[in-house]
Amino acid sequence: MIWPRILFRNLKKLLAEARKQNVPVVYSNDVRLPVDEEVVERWGKHAIKGTKGAEVVLGLKPASKDYVLEKRTYSGFHEAGLDMLLRGLHHGEGVKTGVLTGLHTNICVRHPAADAFFRGYKITIAEDSVEAFTQEDHEQGLKYLKNVYNSKIMKIDQIIKGFS
Repeated sequence: MIWPRILFRNLKKLLAEARKQNVPVVYSNDVRLPVDEEVVERWGKHAIKGTKGAEVVLGLKPASKDYVLEKRTYSGFHEAGLDMLLRGLHHGEGVKTGVLTGLHTNICVRHPAADAFFRGYKITIAEDSVEAFTQEDHEQGLKYLKNVYNSKIMKIDQIIKGFS
C-alpha cells in the first residue's frame, strides 16, 4: 500500500515535533522471516528481512536517537522488547501514554493498542496518521479502539499541543 500524501505529511510533522520536544520515537517495524509461512500465506511475501520491504518507509527514516524494533506479528509487544523499552524510558520512570500511528488501523494499530491497554498504558491514536485497506476497516478500527481500549482518537495538531 502506498501511503496517501496527507497521512505521510502528518506523520512527518508528528515525528519532527516529537523529536523537538524530546518525546521518544519508537518504530515497530514489520520484519518477517521467510519461514513465517502463516503470514506469507495470508498476506503474501512482504517485509521479508533483508529486503527493501522490511525497511522503514523512505522519508520517515529514524533519527539517531529513535528506537527501531523489529516485529514479526501484528503487535510490537510480542517478543520484540517494546514493553521493556517503554518501561525503561524517562530515566526508568517509563512511558505512561503511547501515541500509535501507521498501517493498518484495524490490524497493526489495533493489536499493539490491545497489548498496551492490557499492560496499563494510556493510548492515543493519531487519527490522521493511521490507515487501513478500506475506509470501512479504518472507521471500524477507530471505533473499536475507542470503545474497547478507551483510546483517545486525536488529530496530529491536538497531539502536538500536548507535547509542551
